[in-house]
Amino acid sequence: MKKVYRLEDLDCANCAAKMERAVGKLDGVTSVSVSFMGQRMTIEADDARFESIMDEVVRVCRRVEPDCRILR
Repeated sequence: MKKVYRLEDLDCANCAAKMERAVGKLDGVTSVSVSFMGQRMTIEADDARFESIMDEVVRVCRRVEPDCRILR
């Protein structure tokens, strides 16, 4: 499954790159792209576990950028 999420309060391109690397290492994630300019995250992951993967994505992203929110 592939979905695009809007990001709120992503402050810098470096944080976007760190989020992209961290999310890409998660089990079940096929591909991920974080756009600082577009304030968007495109993620492709295992259909059967997508919601649990997204819960982990939110936790990982908060560690990198505590103020950033993923609008689901």
